[in-house]
Amino acid sequence: MKTRDRILESALLLFNQKGEPNVSTMEIANEMGISPGNLYYHFHGKEPLILGLFERFQGELAPLLDPPSDAQLAPEDYWLFLHLIIERLAHYRFLFQDLSNLAGRLPKLAKGIRHLLNALKRTLASLLARLKAQGQLVSDTQALGQLVEQITLTLLFSLDYQRILDREGQVRVVVYQIMMLVAPHLLLPARHATERLALQYLEQPALP
Repeated sequence: MKTRDRILESALLLFNQKGEPNVSTMEIANEMGISPGNLYYHFHGKEPLILGLFERFQGELAPLLDPPSDAQLAPEDYWLFLHLIIERLAHYRFLFQDLSNLAGRLPKLAKGIRHLLNALKRTLASLLARLKAQGQLVSDTQALGQLVEQITLTLLFSLDYQRILDREGQVRVVVYQIMMLVAPHLLLPARHATERLALQYLEQPALP
């Protein structure tokens, strides 16, 4: 692995563990066993480091936010899609632990976050529209718009909410919460199937 990539990996680990404001570039260099000058050669401070991690996060999330428009999705595919998104959010969770302050300090990051959130909401709206076209979802456009907002907020902040309550943030809990947000908007057969699947999902043992 190249030094630049090793620096990003070490920074991500420390930022996630301690929170980005509590980690210095000196600490990252010490953790890696390299000189501060070596780190500075690749990243001239914390801002380029954070932006480098966000760029990598965007690259990993991009395929999920642009699914093929003609893909035939089974009901369980929707929840797998959400699971994959939440896994990426969890992997870069430091970005969302203090999002407003971090975005306020870094205008480039704020612009990137806004672009990402808009893409995420467009994708969610498209997936809900598919469910409606399949005759499984019955709510009107305004209600679905609010549902997209609720799902987005849950995606962004549920893992941290779990940790505030002194629980380990678990991806499957977030998927369960979103399934239960969507369920009331489904026709009865699909609603009951989704609720049963959500409970089974929640009861699955956490991955090590």
